Amino acid sequence: MSPVISIMQPVKIIKFWKPYGVLTQFTDPQGRPTLADFVTVKGVYAAGRLDFDSEGLLILTDSARLKTRLLNPEYHHPRTYLVQVERIPNEAALDKLRTGVDLNDGRTRPAQVELLETPPDLPERPVPIRFRKNVPDCWLKMTITEGRNRQVRRMTAAVGHPALRLVRWAVGPVTLEGLQPGEWRELTKPEADMLWASALGRKT
Repeated sequence: MSPVISIMQPVKIIKFWKPYGVLTQFTDPQGRPTLADFVTVKGVYAAGRLDFDSEGLLILTDSARLKTRLLNPEYHHPRTYLVQVERIPNEAALDKLRTGVDLNDGRTRPAQVELLETPPDLPERPVPIRFRKNVPDCWLKMTITEGRNRQVRRMTAAVGHPALRLVRWAVGPVTLEGLQPGEWRELTKPEADMLWASALGRKT
C-alpha cells in the first residue's frame, strides 16, 4: 500500500499594523481603504476587528482553528491596548476598570490597567485628535480578555474618561514591535509557536 501523503499547507499567520481610517475587511462597496490596500497575501482573514477610528495590531491567518481560539471569549485570550483618554483618572476610576465596569451588555471582566507616566512612542495619527486647551489627557495601558464591540472605548467612557485615541498594542504574546502603520510581516516559527500556546490556553 502506498504511504498517505499529506497535502496540508503550512498555516499562514501575519501581524499587521492597521492604520487609522482603514476597514478591517478586504472589500468595501463605498471605496474606503481596506486591508487589500496593504496586505498582499491571499487566503488570510483577520482574527478579530478594529474599528475604523482605531489603530494597531491585527492578526491575519488562514487557520480557522486559530481564528476561533483567538476570538472565543471562553478562552480568555488577552489583548493589550494603549488608550489616550480625557483628563487624568483617579484611583477610584482605575479600580472600576480593574474590577469590572457595568455596560449595557453586562459587566466586563476585570482588566489590567496601568496609568502611564509618559506617552508611548507612537507615530502621529494622520487625523489629529481633538484638543481642548483646558482639558488634560493621559495614556492608559489596558489588557482585556473579551472582545465586545468598542469595549475599551465604552469602558473608559463609563468611568468618565472618553477615549481620544486607541491603539491595540498586543494580541497575546505578539506585539506591534518592529512595524509602522500599514506594514505587515509573517510571524517567525518561534512567534507562531508562542501565539498558538497562548491561544490554546484555558477555557472557562
